[in-house]
Amino acid sequence: MDEHTRIDGGPRTAVVVGAGIVGLSTAWFLQDHGVEVTVVDRDDVAAGASWGNAGWLSPGLAIPLNEPSVLRYGLRTLLDRDAPLHVPATLDVGLWRFLTRFAAHCTWGAWQRAARANLPLNAECLAAFDVLAAGGVSAPTVSAPITALFTSRRQATGLLRELRRITAEGGEITYRGLSGDEVRDLAPQASPRIGAGVRLEGQRFVDPGAFTRALADSVRERGGTIRTGFDVRDVRPHDHAVTLEARSGELVSASAAVLANGSWLSRLSRRAGVRVPVRAGRGYSFTVPTDRPVPGPVYLPDVRVACTPYRDALRVAGTMEFQGPDAALDHRRIEAIVASARGLLDGVRWDERRDEWVGPRPVTPDGKPLIGATAAPGVYVAGGHGMWGLTQGPITGQLLAEQIVTGKRPEALRPLDPLR
Repeated sequence: MDEHTRIDGGPRTAVVVGAGIVGLSTAWFLQDHGVEVTVVDRDDVAAGASWGNAGWLSPGLAIPLNEPSVLRYGLRTLLDRDAPLHVPATLDVGLWRFLTRFAAHCTWGAWQRAARANLPLNAECLAAFDVLAAGGVSAPTVSAPITALFTSRRQATGLLRELRRITAEGGEITYRGLSGDEVRDLAPQASPRIGAGVRLEGQRFVDPGAFTRALADSVRERGGTIRTGFDVRDVRPHDHAVTLEARSGELVSASAAVLANGSWLSRLSRRAGVRVPVRAGRGYSFTVPTDRPVPGPVYLPDVRVACTPYRDALRVAGTMEFQGPDAALDHRRIEAIVASARGLLDGVRWDERRDEWVGPRPVTPDGKPLIGATAAPGVYVAGGHGMWGLTQGPITGQLLAEQIVTGKRPEALRPLDPLR
């Protein structure tokens, strides 16, 4: 045994790159195993996709993106700046290579493999939030159904088919169809154009920024260190430790390192033998006041828009824009969300919106996150969850911490091998 190894063989210390929900969850659960943790981030806590997302904890809707209909839709709207799925004109060869790989995985066989791989995370994700709450993370999660709105019963069939496919693969989802009158009783913001709905029970939501900051506070209270403004440029494994070097020249060393830096993951993980690329599928959001309180999350599947009660108002989130993670916010994307949702919701003061935001969600081409050990000794990765990083973040951290400390990979992580 050496200074970097505990008597049980696990690491004494760990450094986590990324102060979002995935990285902080991993740090928290490592602390549960007695590991001393340092979290580093190039910006700040919840500075990436963990702040402005819809805040849904929705195992019922954590469905892989790579289905054939998405490919058909994407090809039809490829260069349409107002479409929910958008790829801007670019000469980025890496992006087109990624999209080619993504297209190759838009088959029912690949979708089925991705669905099965994600099911164990979805099955345990809410329980992992309960563990965090019991351990002192103070931000609440709110139990509430998600109500999906459609202009007709025919339009609702697409979501119903998706839910049936997931349940056929073993997912446990409770849902039912609604008439237009039932929808308006349950979701008073639904406009007269809404003629049908689908209600998913057993879901939750949070204020994502507040929750991530509360998780960071808990990590600090349990003895962890969080260093912001630490932009990692190199990861160097040694015999019994891993050293991270920042662009400033600062160094941090620990027994193990976890790369959980979201859409920037590939920049560091490629050097550790991870060949599955991660690209930014950027989402936009903003907050608007409403004439009446919003009782729970509302989903507009046909325009890919998610709406959530947020600080006595409504957070509206949507789009999947394949663009560089650091590119500036495109106001036209915000306007496209407003234009698509305006006629479907009443009592929403669209022109009084605030907190306009864009954040990069880390997407893999095969619909499966990357969680586990890399080819570099002592280096692990956790990322690539796409739109479901908040939902799956704590269970990811719980399972990965178990693997790091025990050296045994949980069965749930086997299909998510970063070296696949």
